Amino acid sequence: MKPGTRKLINDMRDMRVLVVHPQDAEGQALINQLRRFGCQVRDIWPPAMDAIGDVDAIFQLVDASEDSKPPPPVQVGGPTFLAIVDYENPSVLKRLLDHNAHGVITKPIRPFGILSALVLARSLNGYTRRLETKVQKLEDTLKGRRDVEKAVKYLMTLRNIREAEAYEMLRRQATQKRISMARVAATILGARDVLDGMGLLGGD
Repeated sequence: MKPGTRKLINDMRDMRVLVVHPQDAEGQALINQLRRFGCQVRDIWPPAMDAIGDVDAIFQLVDASEDSKPPPPVQVGGPTFLAIVDYENPSVLKRLLDHNAHGVITKPIRPFGILSALVLARSLNGYTRRLETKVQKLEDTLKGRRDVEKAVKYLMTLRNIREAEAYEMLRRQATQKRISMARVAATILGARDVLDGMGLLGGD
């Protein structure tokens, strides 16, 4: 078994799980099975956003009735969400897609398959989180490069120097301050905007 898979299964112990389901036999069967895995389980019904609290995973009944409260969209880094559905139609599927559900459990709820669904959903949630982190780092890198280019052009105009000289000025300042060139560039651009807003600059 791969270390990552073993960790996912071991994490079942002491996992904080919220069950949002009517307090009936099926809901109790789900709660009992999760507790057998070692999860810390609490349940609420009807759904209430202010009662979610700090949890690692949510099992929630999702239906298409007009008076039912749809779950809020899952945020990156938020709890793993598994939808419980008793039938499939366009309205239910739309709610699953809008919510970015990580997994689905169908009714009638049976103990078999709950562990697999939870482990796979947790894995998907973790993978999505890692991808989002990588995307954010790439976006920050691209923004930093754009800021450096803008700062170089600004210094070229301000000091009437060549591009290589302006770039070297940025590099030296970053080395002296022990910070990134992107941060130096952002500081220069910020100062330029402040001075321009005060009417102290005639333009870029």
